[in-house]
Amino acid sequence: MRVIIIPIVLSLYGNVVFSQNEKKSELPSVDIKTLTGETFNTSDIKNPDGPIFLSFWATWCKPCIKELIAVDENYEDWQDEFGLKVYAVSIDDVKSMSRVAPFVNGRAWEFEILLDPNSDFKRAMNVINVPHSFILNKNGEVIWQHNSYSPGDEDEIYKILKEITPEK
Repeated sequence: MRVIIIPIVLSLYGNVVFSQNEKKSELPSVDIKTLTGETFNTSDIKNPDGPIFLSFWATWCKPCIKELIAVDENYEDWQDEFGLKVYAVSIDDVKSMSRVAPFVNGRAWEFEILLDPNSDFKRAMNVINVPHSFILNKNGEVIWQHNSYSPGDEDEIYKILKEITPEK
């Protein structure tokens, strides 16, 4: 029974930071869509210049929007300091997917927006609730994940980025 409860508790309540000795997981290969309707394979989520912030979100999720606004406010600085690239994966379903592009364009978000209307990538990443965010190192390995958003979480994101990025 404990074996089942511990992963559930970790996924619901906390951050998971992998130590240097633990096996780091890589992203699964799943076909999803771009905002223009093109097929995009998640194995192409890469950034040889630095870390990746990957966020699962939805237009109807207020905490998701708050998190992405906070990331957007820091994005230019984080790009300059860490070489960060952000991918925001909308889990809006087929019925509400048409709202994503106008929603994103209205906010002028500069990061990559991807669509997962069938939740295939969401399931492959074991995402239960949104927002659910991951930080990947430049090798594409998941080194941190967090479920939910509270104001100030961007300070923790900054701290993790600083820890994993070598000095320039």
